[in-house]
Amino acid sequence: MPIKIPDMLPAFETLVQEGVRVMTETMAIRQDIRPLQIGLLNLMPNKIKTEVQMARLVGASPLQVELSLIRIGGHKAKNTSEDHLLAFYQTWEEVKQRKFDGFIITGAPIELLPYEDVTYWPEMQQILDWTETNVHSTMNVCWGAMAAIYHFHGIPKYELKEKAFGVYRHRNLKPSSIYLNGFSDNFEVPVSRWTEVRRVDIERSENLEILMESSEMGVCLVHEKRGRRLYMFNHVEYDSTSLSDEYFRDIDAGVPIKMPHNYFPHNDPTLAPQNRWRSHAHLLFGNWINEIYQTTPFDLEEIGMDL
Repeated sequence: MPIKIPDMLPAFETLVQEGVRVMTETMAIRQDIRPLQIGLLNLMPNKIKTEVQMARLVGASPLQVELSLIRIGGHKAKNTSEDHLLAFYQTWEEVKQRKFDGFIITGAPIELLPYEDVTYWPEMQQILDWTETNVHSTMNVCWGAMAAIYHFHGIPKYELKEKAFGVYRHRNLKPSSIYLNGFSDNFEVPVSRWTEVRRVDIERSENLEILMESSEMGVCLVHEKRGRRLYMFNHVEYDSTSLSDEYFRDIDAGVPIKMPHNYFPHNDPTLAPQNRWRSHAHLLFGNWINEIYQTTPFDLEEIGMDL
């Protein structure tokens, strides 16, 4: 089954061109099934680009998925038009009475700020608490993952001496995990962050299990055994050009930045980078959605009642 998104969402045409099966709202009402309800809390400045990246992975599932776009209510986006937000997004306040089978919380370019200094941190804390009762399973990504693991477990983030930036080899630490079904023993993942969480802090919690790790970049993916939460600290969702876009943006702005590690062919930034992580990104999201489908209640209102 395809992913169901609003008919006029800019991501629609991009996904169709890539071969992702997309269903319009008009088509969806003809099918007498319950689609999985997935919410995307999009904290990134360029929301349209993030919509495409996440919808691409969610839409690869054979299940029908309805994707709802959600934003922080009190925060004004700098790089997305108000018309786009009004047309396609709801604030969390507007959806907080709903239940979701799955919920994705993206990264945000605010890593170096203490959590308590983030202007929307109080609302973010409310949303994280709300996911415990209104969401069956949560995928937290990059800053979203750091914020969630800090909120629920008190695990701090540490500032790096220089930006972790590039494509790095990672190890599959738990081949038997339902979330790593089909994964290679090692694989490559894009990394772009100024902070990290550390294994020693995670290991203090018996409820947390490290699934992916890099010898150079540290912890990548953590599973919460009893909370149906995943914490992805890197960027499997990235496009082929995401790292180069960041690199040239900083170069143009005069911001000191090293060339992304193991990214440009022959370390030549004039050559187009090749995507070497797409298949594993699809595997991870496909496994996550499949696990949601296998375990979520048929009646959405029963979500959270097993706590």
